[in-house]
Amino acid sequence: MTTWTETPQADEFAEEILTPWQRIARSLRQDRLAMGGATVLIFFLALAVVGWWGTSGDDPYFSPSTVRLPDRFRPPMAKPNLDAVAPEEAPPLGIYVFGTDELGRDVFARMLEGTKIAMAVGFVAVGISMLLGVFMGGIAGFHGNRQIGPASLLGAILFPITGGFLFSGISWWYLFPLEGALVFIGIILGMWLESLPTFGFLKRHPIVNVDTIFIVLVDVQLSFPTFFLILTAIAVLPPSIWNVMVVIGITSWVGPARFVRAEILSLRERPYIEAARAIGAKDKRLIFLHLVPNSLAAVLVSATIGVPAAILTEAGLSFLGFGVPLPDASWGNILSDGRKFLFDAPWLMFIPGFAILIVVLAFNLFGEGLRDALNPRSRPK
Repeated sequence: MTTWTETPQADEFAEEILTPWQRIARSLRQDRLAMGGATVLIFFLALAVVGWWGTSGDDPYFSPSTVRLPDRFRPPMAKPNLDAVAPEEAPPLGIYVFGTDELGRDVFARMLEGTKIAMAVGFVAVGISMLLGVFMGGIAGFHGNRQIGPASLLGAILFPITGGFLFSGISWWYLFPLEGALVFIGIILGMWLESLPTFGFLKRHPIVNVDTIFIVLVDVQLSFPTFFLILTAIAVLPPSIWNVMVVIGITSWVGPARFVRAEILSLRERPYIEAARAIGAKDKRLIFLHLVPNSLAAVLVSATIGVPAAILTEAGLSFLGFGVPLPDASWGNILSDGRKFLFDAPWLMFIPGFAILIVVLAFNLFGEGLRDALNPRSRPK
């Protein structure tokens, strides 16, 4: 009876038949720092789910806004004063896990609500910035060398102005970062108009290429300090958590757009793209079948950078009083309340500050591991 034994050649062959996602998963499992960051993120995401369930509604299980003046400044793990606090106002766990603040509010319940808000702001804001960034960076990367004529330039000017008038009921602070997307939509419509036989003569008089317009838009956006731009927008808009999410998202499109543009500029010169063009593949097929899937690495790495940046921005706005409106709790306004009692109740600053530090560090560690896993040159041979 012949038995099969494993050989180095068999192991090498088995490694070669791994799918790309299996290679990425194996690379991440071998990176202890990335796995540690992923574990911490899963823990905080679970806390966000608990916070969404436990702090929402008219009668939440964990009440972050219940005032218990007899239990002011109770230290962590302290029991409530049942002689002065009504039984229905006592913490559901029987103890104040993270203590109480100057109004006797349960810091553990407030941290749960803050975790829910931090994760929501991070992912929603990054989702908005990714949509804008992928759209604008993709057009600049794929059609960057295309010369645009008078019709496209006119569309780039008139379309955002027309959009502003059509959405005049919406604050211009929402529309300002979106003007870049409206410019590109106007360019696309102008290019379509120039492709028609009737207006084909317009193509013979090019004025500027698409990439130049993209660079100008990026330079204009970067000329404004992002945090102060967000701070100004939030100060003008009505206080709302949704306003915070949207403003952070639409002012953060530059980073993802530059990542995607650089990736597509590199990919479009690859031999398989040239071969696809040679056999008559249309632009739509090249974009959605080849370029977009192969540029996902840049998008994912940019997202892991953007989420902690959005969380830090929201915490900074709330710390200054321009973020999440009261009585909702966020890590930033818990820090702001605790700075006045640094020596009397240090846990009010230590606990939210430590949470921000751990979450941002975990995202960075996981993002670093994901970047290495998606980069073939950094994988071990």
